Amino acid sequence: MPAMIRNLQYAVRQFIKSPVFTLTAALTLALGIGANTAIFTVVYATLLAPMPYPEPDQLVMVWSKIQGFHNGIAAQDYLDWKSQSTSFQDLTAFTGGQFNLATKDQPEYLQGQETTPGMYRMLGAPFRFGRDFLPEEGVAGKDHVVILLNKLWKRLGSDPNIIGKQVQIDGAAYTVVGVLGPGQSDRLQQWLIVPLVFKPEQKNHDFHWLLVMGRLKPGVSIKQAQAEMDRVTDNIARANPKSNKGWGAFVEPLKNDFLPKELIQMLWMLLGAVGFVLLIACVNVANLVLAKGMTRQKEVAIRTSVGASRGGIFTQFLIENLVLALLGGVLGVGMGYALLRWLIASMPQYTLPSEADLSLNVPILLFTFGTTALAGVLFGCAPAWFAMRIDPADALKEGGRSGMGAGRHRLRKILVIGEFALALTLLAGAGLAIHSFLNLTRVDLGVKTDHVLTWGMPVPDTRPKDPALIRTYYQQLLTSLQSVPGVLGASVSTGLPMEGAGFGMPFMIDGQAEYADPSQRPNTQFGMVTADYFRTYGIEIVKGRPLTDQDQATSVKVAVVNEEFVKKYFKDKNPLDQRIKVEELIPGVTKLGPYISWQIVGVYHNVRSFGFREDYPEMLIPFWQSPWNRANIGVRTAGDPEAMTRTVTAAVHAVDPQIGLAEPRTLDEVRSLSLAGDRFMMSLFVAFAVLALLLASVGIYGVMGFTVAQREHELGLRMALGASRGRVVKLVLKEAMVLASVGLGLGLIGAYFVGRAMKTLLFGVSSLDFTAIGAVALVLLGAALFASWVPARRAAGVEPMHALRIE
Repeated sequence: MPAMIRNLQYAVRQFIKSPVFTLTAALTLALGIGANTAIFTVVYATLLAPMPYPEPDQLVMVWSKIQGFHNGIAAQDYLDWKSQSTSFQDLTAFTGGQFNLATKDQPEYLQGQETTPGMYRMLGAPFRFGRDFLPEEGVAGKDHVVILLNKLWKRLGSDPNIIGKQVQIDGAAYTVVGVLGPGQSDRLQQWLIVPLVFKPEQKNHDFHWLLVMGRLKPGVSIKQAQAEMDRVTDNIARANPKSNKGWGAFVEPLKNDFLPKELIQMLWMLLGAVGFVLLIACVNVANLVLAKGMTRQKEVAIRTSVGASRGGIFTQFLIENLVLALLGGVLGVGMGYALLRWLIASMPQYTLPSEADLSLNVPILLFTFGTTALAGVLFGCAPAWFAMRIDPADALKEGGRSGMGAGRHRLRKILVIGEFALALTLLAGAGLAIHSFLNLTRVDLGVKTDHVLTWGMPVPDTRPKDPALIRTYYQQLLTSLQSVPGVLGASVSTGLPMEGAGFGMPFMIDGQAEYADPSQRPNTQFGMVTADYFRTYGIEIVKGRPLTDQDQATSVKVAVVNEEFVKKYFKDKNPLDQRIKVEELIPGVTKLGPYISWQIVGVYHNVRSFGFREDYPEMLIPFWQSPWNRANIGVRTAGDPEAMTRTVTAAVHAVDPQIGLAEPRTLDEVRSLSLAGDRFMMSLFVAFAVLALLLASVGIYGVMGFTVAQREHELGLRMALGASRGRVVKLVLKEAMVLASVGLGLGLIGAYFVGRAMKTLLFGVSSLDFTAIGAVALVLLGAALFASWVPARRAAGVEPMHALRIE
């Protein structure tokens, strides 16, 4: 122990004597460690950390499953699961909701949640005030109670006595029975929770609209629960073959809930990217330590001559490097915290699940400590090994040059080659992300996004659902909007371009035999639109005719389909000769009605939905022939659409003063939000790639600068014998370009594997995209050339006689 303390004291003295070296090395390490700390915090919180609930391993999501895909759950399926299963302590159902909260100025739209009683009690969620819903509050007539999220309680004035008071929601009085505690729930999109009450017509097996969460009984495994649910769904299918044949259930841990595979892959890719940054930082510090070690050869030789063992020398140098790594780790925690704050601020909203707590905690700090120790070993072993092998006699000679000097120089060159290989691998990932993002921005969306304002109409479920009343309501709304100066057109639709048509529906082609197994029917995006929909959004009709104002309730049932629908289902047929049968959607009823046959009268250009990567089959019918109580509104304006939000809001309130416009956005904003995830991924890869580029440039600058200093005598001799300054510059630059080129060659292998790993995240880019990789290779070569230029100029400035006198 005393020897260890002496080594630590000696290391600290060495660093105090060389403050510039110490600060440079520590900051270089801090960059790599900080980036790893920030990204690992996101990965840990999202993928690795236990859920922030009591006994989280017991919590599961239970899905309906058909043709291998997860789906929502029908209300009667949920009720049957609950009554027939024994694996769960409780099963709760929930769904999203849209609500209008009365305020002093005008109604405010809020997203909320409807849950069966006991969900938050099952989760063990903390309440700031009050309680969860009681079982009897899940019954019609006793359900006008509400739980507020902490963020809504604050917005309403932070009243500590709010329990028992009433708020006006959708024109009715709701009694506040609880306020959730701060933290995880505040990261939800929802603002309030009301009881989920099943109306008699909702208790069917046909309409899949619920999500189901459960808590397993102690000792019951997911495998056992899955086996039981397989038996339960088989029994339900035998009793209800028309609605449930082909349907099963899937039980999965709650920690995997709602996470797209692309997001999981992106997070692991980012962790790999910052790992490369740390490796490059370690290489740079190893080069600095090697250079520093060259100036300490006599010191090591003297210590060896007076009895220090080679093992002692190795230990001393390794401890110095670990202390340096520890300093870099401390600074790295600070940089990691700052980078994490930036990530949280720039990350698209609701990218991560609400359970992801992005804070520096004990597991994160342990990871940082481990990363720091690993960094110290990575960059510290080689310098310590070289120090141990120094020949004292050779090192003590005046001006003596040991073979170790040449060996160290070779090692530094190898490290720079590795650094450039790693940098190219990381830059290739950034290049692929940029190329993919540029491809996405050039996709033909099938719509004109300029001068369009959109919003949703969160019409309360308590409103009448009579089709005639719905038609009158939206006709009055369109008339009011079209009278606003600057509005060129307005439309009503169940969906929005770039966000889907509204429903996913199975269908049959009229004239074909019915499917023995209904679950095998083809599917399409299905929506209702008014006639101005195509003009408002600039959608082109490529065959036949659009829907018109003459397509009314009493007219022939007509539909238009997109090009992808024709391509997938009518390859060699004229679509205008076809009729499509779809089960009726009845406003306010969560049950499908009888089949309705729709005559196809037109084909429209594909409109991208659910991201920009692929087309989906889509079918649109006249809104007046099948009205729906909740819809989206789009208006095309002559001027800035965002500037007209206030005037169109007034036009809506002139018809319905109780409605708050849901998420008014321009269509350009919808487009930008659709690209937000890809833009964020690209930004992160570019940020870390730029960091890698800077570190690699510093690395080659350091090596070439040291090389010039070591070769000052040789270069002076060359110029004394007639070499021009330009030739000396070429000599130094050539050596730098050789190192960079070899590194780039090796980096192509890494670039190929990075491309393969990123393939599912990219759009229109191959695994080995020569455009992207060629561009980043040129950037790296340019950086290497620039970083070598200063040492090359310094070499050319050597005075031959001065260099020879020094030697």
